[in-house]
Amino acid sequence: MRIVIAGGHGQIALRLERLLAGRGDEVAGIIRKPEQGEDLREVGAEPVVLDLESASVEEVAERLRGADAAVFAAGAGPGSGTARKETVDKGAAVLFADAAVRAGVRRFVVVSSMGADPDHQGDEVFDVYQRAKGEADAYVQGQDALDWTILRPGALTDDPGTGLVRLEARTGRGPVPREDVAAVLAELVDTPATTGLVLELISGSTPVSVAVKSVAGN
Repeated sequence: MRIVIAGGHGQIALRLERLLAGRGDEVAGIIRKPEQGEDLREVGAEPVVLDLESASVEEVAERLRGADAAVFAAGAGPGSGTARKETVDKGAAVLFADAAVRAGVRRFVVVSSMGADPDHQGDEVFDVYQRAKGEADAYVQGQDALDWTILRPGALTDDPGTGLVRLEARTGRGPVPREDVAAVLAELVDTPATTGLVLELISGSTPVSVAVKSVAGN
């Protein structure tokens, strides 16, 4: 498969790129800064320099053409203010979805956030983030031309992955290593039977592949 990842230099994305490349997939990661390219090459991914805050739909679609799947893993990051929650966490997600539709890439996986809600109230940065993520998710869900799956991890940690998770429509809050999030994403990309599902993810007791097969109805 050829898989294009938005937010290719993110902590989850780099782990995902390593996993996908390691199993023989062709992986491209969209990054903003050329100097990030070496980190992607080190994990086996092709760096694609493109700023999703200023690119056009056609520019992004051009990078997506020929892909078998697209993963939106971009985020403004914890140090950013409310404006970039709107332009990245929402705006870039909408742009990436529109570009996937234009490029004819049906399989579309989103890394969202537990608690994402377009009706989330409040004006603090985290409130704006949760609302922006929720609005982006709602937009993706409205795209009939996409076979979408939305993943909402709990509190992200840098602990070593255990390969054991809880993956359900509702899990309740809890931590999960980024490594395990990447492992679940790699399985989801390959499991179109999860199309139309919004899934929460925390650490648990079920092996990743079993958890994904379970929500896919297998």
